[in-house]
Amino acid sequence: MDVAGYINRAARRVPPWTLYIAGFGWAAWLFWQAATGAIGVEPVNILERAYGLLSLKLLVAGLCITPLRRLAGINLLRFRRALGLTAFMFLIAHFLVFAVLDVQTLGRVVTEVVKRPYVMVGFAALVMLVPLALTSNNWSIRRMGPVAWRRLHWLVYPAAVLGGLHYVWLVKGWQLPPMVYLGIILALLALRIRLPRAPSWVRAQ
Repeated sequence: MDVAGYINRAARRVPPWTLYIAGFGWAAWLFWQAATGAIGVEPVNILERAYGLLSLKLLVAGLCITPLRRLAGINLLRFRRALGLTAFMFLIAHFLVFAVLDVQTLGRVVTEVVKRPYVMVGFAALVMLVPLALTSNNWSIRRMGPVAWRRLHWLVYPAAVLGGLHYVWLVKGWQLPPMVYLGIILALLALRIRLPRAPSWVRAQ
């Protein structure tokens, strides 16, 4: 059974814009749950963490696309932009809940960013992803050229690592889920390392 071919055929039937609808719908549903007190006694904290974790999951999903194509023949490239932009949407929502509903003042936001390492690395990841979100369109590719555009979008790699570190530092103690996410991110980045080919005289032996 050609599993990769079956997945590729099924994926071609799904338009990428459905990810935007699903993402915005889920974000709105979570906000409604928090606003009505249906998600626990600390709705702001739960909502903040839910948005952040969804953003990290979508970043990981985006990083999986290239290894899946190279190693398994599963081609989901048409969804990469939608995954990235939806991840950024959840990250913005995560930051806004933190800034507006949690700490509530600009001065405290600055203080948290400066004094708390886990907030600093999370904010750095957000800053790195801003130009990627702004240039995730065909016009920017034509304007910048594919080489410069691709190099700019390499920022997603350090941003994903910082997102993983933010999650690890955020929780109390050494808990397994954050370490798993960080490990997956590092493994996916390691798969992108292309080792130099051996000289022809070595390959001939």
